[in-house]
Amino acid sequence: MRTHTLLPSLLLLGTLSITTACSPGSSEPAPAGPPRATTESPSPVHSVDPSKIKGLRIVSNSSEQRSCPFATSYPDVPGAEAMTAAMKKDVEQRLATFREGACDNGTVGELNVSHRFLVASGDVLGVRLTTQDGSGAGSGLSSRTYWYDGDAGDYGTALELIADDSRNAFISALKDELKGREGFDTTVFDGTLSDATSRVPALDNMAFTADGGLQVTFDSGEVGVPPAGTFLVTLSKKTVIPWLSAFGKRAQRQTTTPSRSLDLGATHTPGRAVPTHTASGDDDTDCKQVTCIALTFDDGPAAPETATLLNHLAQYKARATFFTTGQNVAAHPDLVRAEARAGHEVGNHSWNHPDLTKLTPEQIASQLNRTSAAIKAATGKEPTLFRPPYGAINSTVRSATRLSPVLWDVDTEDWKYPDAAKVAQTVIDKAQRNSVVLLHDIHPTSVAAVPQILRTLTARGYHFVTVSHLRASL
Repeated sequence: MRTHTLLPSLLLLGTLSITTACSPGSSEPAPAGPPRATTESPSPVHSVDPSKIKGLRIVSNSSEQRSCPFATSYPDVPGAEAMTAAMKKDVEQRLATFREGACDNGTVGELNVSHRFLVASGDVLGVRLTTQDGSGAGSGLSSRTYWYDGDAGDYGTALELIADDSRNAFISALKDELKGREGFDTTVFDGTLSDATSRVPALDNMAFTADGGLQVTFDSGEVGVPPAGTFLVTLSKKTVIPWLSAFGKRAQRQTTTPSRSLDLGATHTPGRAVPTHTASGDDDTDCKQVTCIALTFDDGPAAPETATLLNHLAQYKARATFFTTGQNVAAHPDLVRAEARAGHEVGNHSWNHPDLTKLTPEQIASQLNRTSAAIKAATGKEPTLFRPPYGAINSTVRSATRLSPVLWDVDTEDWKYPDAAKVAQTVIDKAQRNSVVLLHDIHPTSVAAVPQILRTLTARGYHFVTVSHLRASL
């Protein structure tokens, strides 16, 4: 068996980091793309702790190839199946269109769809999906909010926060607020909002602020000239209350004064068993004397996939490295704690998986620092490693963090081939001494491949260690 060095797999580069004051869950990360153009600073909104949502599952999908760069996520909350179905449909349509253009026809671009909870309290659920699509013209940045009324057992659009008979007055108020702003076009506004029904795309992004005001966000080109970027209007609580629907008033109340729990009337809330495996101590494997390999798992944690994976690893006393995304750490800190408790290494994979080389230094720092803070909150320890999404790294990324970047030399392409047998055989065929293997614990088929990988390579004399242990042994 040929011995080789890690070379790109353990690229160790660190310089002075740029710090941010963001705490986990306190605000949205920098969007995955060019800086967002707004006409005023957004008012603060209450942060939602997604780990408190019982039965929450984050539906994630991504590639790790720069020739087809995409990452999508949306939440699946028990009881809000109609809302989940709406988000799933929208995300899958965007992804299918993107893959047809960027991946199949070679169009340059990146698709990133991330989520944020606006409210998860009482019988009200609100979620914003933010999309950055670099495959077309313009900024490619758009957002949409989704709302669920647990009392009625129904999913609704953002405009349903406003009573039917108040929509014309509401739209007139928006127009008055926008008049005089640079780039605003009355003709475009009137054409876009001529129909005040719930199906108006330009009124699909609304959220309440912490003090009860209502933010309405218009994507580039919806109410003005495209170069003017995004327009944001905030109406005060006093102004907007007379126009709110019954559901809108409850949504406002649950945002400003959230209750301790969320109950959407789910008939069954799936439980989640978190493994309790505990490492007996530091790994004393001597990789100079035995054949070592590092399995790495990106994009998690995911429920229940990560829990199943931890059980597989424990059976073979194998250690691994998890490169986690911040939005999933925030949703499942218990799984991250379980990873660390079992002796695995937890690394940083950015907050929502953008190509970091396309961001500003401040945005890069936000993506990485916020994720590191979430990992530390879950485990008590800050990560030392990060994996740049798509393996994309340059001098700007390196200078924005002290974390050491880690790439890979065995790519299973498990995002492309949801076949457990194929994924396992790829690792078995390509494994060499000191290999760093790329897998994803968000894919059930990838997790299902792990027992065969562990069984076969253990029989061949391989020892499974973390990336940092592998690095220290060379």
